Amino acid sequence: MMGRVTQGTITAQLLRNISSNLSQSAGLQEKLATGRTINRPSDDPVGITYALRYRSDLAVNDRYQSNVDSATSWLDFNDTMLSQVGDVIKRAKELAVQGSNGTNPQVALNNIANEMAQLKEQIVDIANSQFKGKYIFNGQFTDQIPYDPALNPANLVTDNGYINYIVNTGVQLDVNLIGNDVFGYPPTGVTAPKNEDDNLFHVLDQIITALRSGDYDGVNGQLPHLETRYNKVLTQQAEVGARVNRIELIEDRLKDLNVNLQTLQSKTEDADMEELIIKAKVNESVYQASLSVGSKVIQPTLVDFLR
Repeated sequence: MMGRVTQGTITAQLLRNISSNLSQSAGLQEKLATGRTINRPSDDPVGITYALRYRSDLAVNDRYQSNVDSATSWLDFNDTMLSQVGDVIKRAKELAVQGSNGTNPQVALNNIANEMAQLKEQIVDIANSQFKGKYIFNGQFTDQIPYDPALNPANLVTDNGYINYIVNTGVQLDVNLIGNDVFGYPPTGVTAPKNEDDNLFHVLDQIITALRSGDYDGVNGQLPHLETRYNKVLTQQAEVGARVNRIELIEDRLKDLNVNLQTLQSKTEDADMEELIIKAKVNESVYQASLSVGSKVIQPTLVDFLR
């Protein structure tokens, strides 16, 4: 048995349909305005879980890229300092060779010794270099000067801890150098973890003393130590270069990963604008048609209803 369809039933159903069309239109307009298909969890409960995961991964990847940039800057600064150390040692070798020549008068040796003393001061300045307010040759004690000018730098032992950056999941990269690995451990006779007679400060002191006393053999005897220390500095520079090469590979990988995550996020969240525009136009036409039909179904007056 069919129920009686009243005017109120027709009107209520019509209003529900019009309201539904209007709601769909509002939803489409919102997606057009934001450019995203997911504006709230209820839009796609499954898709939102993936979207949030991609956002989290992108945030972590951005943090890694920031660490890579910081690590690269630190390593580049180290490389520059090592190059300066190498230049000073090369100049010291030239002066030592010149000073070991027995034909030089004492006044010439004194002049060479004075320049050698300036080279030592330059090495101390380099050894106390700071990057962003942090001493780079004192291990993890970046707030403490490694080679106090008031003390004999040849006898000082720097901290041997490493500063590292997390540049990927489970990947840490050391960015600093140990001061004693670059300039040498204290010479024989000084209590230290180990002793090196090619300690750069010690060698320069020995050369300066020999020059001022006219000891040509003493100057000549320090040349092999300058050579071995120069080779050790080159080894440290090669180590920095290897780290730079690795971090460049990590940076390229992070950039590729960032592009992939952005692509996946876009596929999950971004709206197909062409499809949305078509749907919005269709929905608008349906809504306008429902309003037009409704104006005829809902009788405006009792006289129209009695006809």
